[in-house]
Amino acid sequence: MDRLKIVFMGTPDFAVPSLKALKEAGYEIPLVITRPDKPAGRGKRLKPPPVKVEAERLGLKVYQPERIKDNEELKKILEEISPDLIVVAAYGKILPDWLLKLPGYGVINVHASLLPRYRGASPIQAALLNGEKKTGVTIMKVIPELDAGDILSQREVEIREEDNAQTLHDRLAQVGAELLIETIPGFIRGEIEPRPQNHSQATYCPKITKEMGRIDWERSAGEIFNMVRAFTPWPGAFTHHRGKMVKLTEVRPVEGKGRPGEVIEAGRRLVVATGEGALEILKIKPEGRKEIGGDEFIRGYRVRAGDTFE
Repeated sequence: MDRLKIVFMGTPDFAVPSLKALKEAGYEIPLVITRPDKPAGRGKRLKPPPVKVEAERLGLKVYQPERIKDNEELKKILEEISPDLIVVAAYGKILPDWLLKLPGYGVINVHASLLPRYRGASPIQAALLNGEKKTGVTIMKVIPELDAGDILSQREVEIREEDNAQTLHDRLAQVGAELLIETIPGFIRGEIEPRPQNHSQATYCPKITKEMGRIDWERSAGEIFNMVRAFTPWPGAFTHHRGKMVKLTEVRPVEGKGRPGEVIEAGRRLVVATGEGALEILKIKPEGRKEIGGDEFIRGYRVRAGDTFE
């Protein structure tokens, strides 16, 4: 099993534990494929993706193609390597048919949901947005249709009340890496029977955009609570106070009534009415400033009952 040649494809932080686990398990990894470096920060300097950083730390060869579908250079490289298996974890692009057929054991993927629920680009955020109590990781065979391949293994993960997208992401990434290492031997030996998904139960989640973080105070306290969890740390759940944008980073539903967006308590705690119920703002980040507590925001910005968030 340790002679198995695995090409790894992944890009963001979520994929890093899986790459590291494969290396620690002793598999031969002749190539890591990741997305190109991207401009980041105010200076727009090129920033390498997390998988590239980890691959170089592990002494692995990295290839960063702009495209996959019609890339003859990549095709030649992979044919020369002749991998037994390709492992994908959040690579970020649909893989062409020629690549799926190239390795002897095909292509498998680490996906952050209990498929067939939450196929697509944002399964972690979707689970939080919908108030799920559990989610999980699926190891699946990759086919041309998005996240629709046969399931090899799954593991449930509890969603905690205090979770946000970052904390849940970190647990799922680690669980995914562990499950991947447990699954590969049985899959290669033919001891795991791939299980078709029930496509009638499939749900889909889109790529997250900045605008999705805009808070609509007409919604219920529970819905906004889930939204803040789902969009922390990115893109952030944002609203405006006296014309200035603020991001809510930690809130909790409480009892209270008022006009949606109205501050109904601004003494020891900051409470804002919603379309149904109210929210206590525990942590808030004013535009261009660091995160502060709700009580500090009251004092520093002279918030009074009757003020509004819009």
